[in-house]
Amino acid sequence: MADGEKKAMKDPLDELVAHAQSGRIGRREFMGRMTALGVSAGLSAAIFARAAGAAEPKKGGTIRVGMQGGESTNSLDPALAASEVPFQVNMTWGEMLVDVKPDGTIDHRIAEDHSSNADATEWKFKIRQGVEFHNGQTLTAEDVVATLRRHTDEKSQSGALGIVQGIADMKAEGDMVTLKLAAANADLPYLMADYHLVIQPGGGVDDPAAGIGAGPYKVVANEPGVRHVFERHANYFDPTIGHADRVEILVINDNTARTAALQSGQIHMMNRVDPKIVSLLKGAPGITIDAVAGRGHYVFIMHCDTPPFDNNDLRMALKLAINRQEMVDKILGGLGSVGNDFPINAAYPLFDDTIPQREYDPVKAAEYYKKSGHDGSPIVLRTADGAFPGAVEAAQLFQQSAAAAGIPIEVKREPDDGYWTNVWNVQPFCASYWGGRPVQDQMYSTAYLSTAEWNDTKFKNARFDELLIAARGELDEAKRKGMYSEMAHILRDEGGLILPMFNDFVSAYRSEVQGWQTDPNGELMNGRAQVKCWLA
Repeated sequence: MADGEKKAMKDPLDELVAHAQSGRIGRREFMGRMTALGVSAGLSAAIFARAAGAAEPKKGGTIRVGMQGGESTNSLDPALAASEVPFQVNMTWGEMLVDVKPDGTIDHRIAEDHSSNADATEWKFKIRQGVEFHNGQTLTAEDVVATLRRHTDEKSQSGALGIVQGIADMKAEGDMVTLKLAAANADLPYLMADYHLVIQPGGGVDDPAAGIGAGPYKVVANEPGVRHVFERHANYFDPTIGHADRVEILVINDNTARTAALQSGQIHMMNRVDPKIVSLLKGAPGITIDAVAGRGHYVFIMHCDTPPFDNNDLRMALKLAINRQEMVDKILGGLGSVGNDFPINAAYPLFDDTIPQREYDPVKAAEYYKKSGHDGSPIVLRTADGAFPGAVEAAQLFQQSAAAAGIPIEVKREPDDGYWTNVWNVQPFCASYWGGRPVQDQMYSTAYLSTAEWNDTKFKNARFDELLIAARGELDEAKRKGMYSEMAHILRDEGGLILPMFNDFVSAYRSEVQGWQTDPNGELMNGRAQVKCWLA
């Protein structure tokens, strides 16, 4: 081969580095492809760090995001965010005290530092100076306290109620916010990263849905269920975020339409790629698939206080009547793992991997069903296409596997629009999803503490609550792990959660999108893709 021909060929290593520099591939894909080239993991990591750091963000343009998970009933009130589009919207115009980085460490946002006393019963957050709300008002420590206090009020219906109830006293002094807890909590900073806790002027008490925050973008159009438009906040405090002039989030709940919009260039990125077409999109020119394992899970939830689900024998029958591996294979296309009826997996610190995996057992399911004394009438399971990708098909698979145990399930398909208002947390048996949380305490406090607003299984167990509170202040990791293990067993064996599968977060973006980072904390870079990325 002539020298000129050799030079014209692309060196695979150089090409990979170029992709990392442009943000076209994330760390996970880079590491995998480098390993295939025979490069050691240590050297690959070092090369990626240098390459990714060399990418220079470009300002300007409009980033358009196509999303599933939006309804006409959505609100800009952060307390009420219950589905994926409101989460993404609030992460565009809002900022919390802290966020969580892809590696699981704390990212200081409105708070520039935090500290605690020796027993983790008192926490201090130093508030960043010079932060400006979109209305020109300077953010103060008083705004932070007012925000947290609003979420402790049950009338706010906040999804963060379960995690702020443990704050016994809060006060603002100068640039310092002090939180005194009813009981010790070593994970409190992670709880403050909850996406409902967007800091608002005056706590948002007067108009919680005003959409006024301190985030990188201002709300300029809000059409729930249709589109949300933002323009850059000129006085935003962080110059490393917010590169586009405008951001548009378009609600495209239909999988086919959302995919077509990405392929045609109408949108730059999308969430919830249908697992059935992942391999097809991987081969499409100019499109990158980002699939990352994390803490997200697709579930069916039963209200433990509502007949017939107030009978634990019936709940156990239904848990044994679901074929988990079949769902991972057919619904997720293998992009996930089986669940075990508690919301924690190996992505969490202090996960107990010795808990036996619950398997599909129609014989035992039939025995528990008979023991429950159920009258044999159809058990109505409500679902919708927007409950999670493949939710209707998953419910039908559940119906079939349960029938083998003699358990009659009637699948009722509900409209996508209004599902998270009219069905989830209202009807006693339905499909749902959770994106997970950075630490076990936050996941359990948000959804399984007896008094949590989002206790969507209506699970109330005094021993579980006792362990949850005690584990927060237990600094001995072995003892704390034991507490979490006992909690998992209680929830697995007595709760109203049927968790067949943990899902990978599967997003896709076009080649003109740069700065993409793989983030296991949530969809679309944990709600920050549109504010951290830029256009070539």
